[in-house]
Amino acid sequence: MLNKIKSLKNRLSKSKDGKTLASNFGYLMVMQIAGYIFPLLTIPYLARVIGVEGFGKIAFAAAVMVWFQTITDWGFSYTATRDVARNRDDLDKISQIFSSVLWAKILFAFISFLLLYIATEFIPYLRDNQLILLITFMIVPGKIFFADWFFQAMERMRFITIFDLLSKALFTALIFLFVKEKSDFILQPLFLSLSSLIVGVVSLYIIVFEWKVRIYSPKWLEIKETIKKSKDVFINNIFPNFYNSFSMVLLGFFGGSTANGILDAGSRFVNIAQQFLSVISRVFFPFLSRRSDKHRIFAKINIFISIFSALILILLAPLIVKIFFTPEFYQAITVLQIMACTLVFTTLINTYGFNYMILQGYEKPLRNITIATSLLGFLICFPLIYFYHFLGAAITITLTRAIHGLSIMYKAKSIQRKLFLE
Repeated sequence: MLNKIKSLKNRLSKSKDGKTLASNFGYLMVMQIAGYIFPLLTIPYLARVIGVEGFGKIAFAAAVMVWFQTITDWGFSYTATRDVARNRDDLDKISQIFSSVLWAKILFAFISFLLLYIATEFIPYLRDNQLILLITFMIVPGKIFFADWFFQAMERMRFITIFDLLSKALFTALIFLFVKEKSDFILQPLFLSLSSLIVGVVSLYIIVFEWKVRIYSPKWLEIKETIKKSKDVFINNIFPNFYNSFSMVLLGFFGGSTANGILDAGSRFVNIAQQFLSVISRVFFPFLSRRSDKHRIFAKINIFISIFSALILILLAPLIVKIFFTPEFYQAITVLQIMACTLVFTTLINTYGFNYMILQGYEKPLRNITIATSLLGFLICFPLIYFYHFLGAAITITLTRAIHGLSIMYKAKSIQRKLFLE
């Protein structure tokens, strides 16, 4: 075993791609460790101070905001990453791509804000939560300015890691300094948005003044073409919201803030683990865009890690919930055990969908699978959530994601067999 590890280390040290991947994984591990440490500090504190209802209100606003974040991203995190990765020695081309994506995102953010404001004026339940929804929306411009997709394309995970650490550290400090009672739950999304905005502005400064990427004035034809190129990926990203974040929104209508708080508590550690797995996919995405022959190795490693992570969460769910939450959250144990299974299926989606089918130019088949499974999830979420509340939401998300992930894997493997025969 030691000889194999030494052999792998030697191969990585002699390969430019190997060095880049090793470096990126190093920063990935730092970011992941921070991703565990900071929530471990804030989750127990927030659970004790703001309670399950405050948790639920925050989770509801975050679920609504997923829709607008998906709209403003429009799939650029994959298509723009791919295009920049393939042209990263051409500064003028990179500037064109970056400018078109930036202006397109700003346009979508403006439209999204108008839609949100209109919705909160005319839909009673949203009007009751208007303040927290509008505050939470501030995270959208922060995400626009923090062009992590650009650093990913340039395979410089160091910048993403540094900015992620700064954002989490600032957010954590503000939480402990100012959140002191239940009514302070509104400060959580405010501080999250503020941290995101500050980091976004700093990262944009580095891209423009240190990397010398130019931001051209908006050109409608180029913006239109950029939007058109990412249409299929956007559809692939937006449709899962019909069963994923919509389940949280629907649960708010049927079960109220307390039910949302239990679902959110049960999915918190699943989301942390999922962030780690997603970053692995992001690290490999630009590499696989140039070396698709390495996909099989990547798939085996990624799937193994996801299965191991899911088993750990299922076994430790009672201990995790009892350590980090108060007794009013204990029903979240079952939610956590159900939702842990989604780690495997989401990994299948990322591994065979985004990191294979998109890179091979099969956006439309991927889109069609996503639409079909998402509509199925949308249909089953109504009876499941109505009758079983937060457990129904957890079952909806897990079952739909299982069908989604397995369908994508089956399609990707059929494509691989076809290409092999050719």
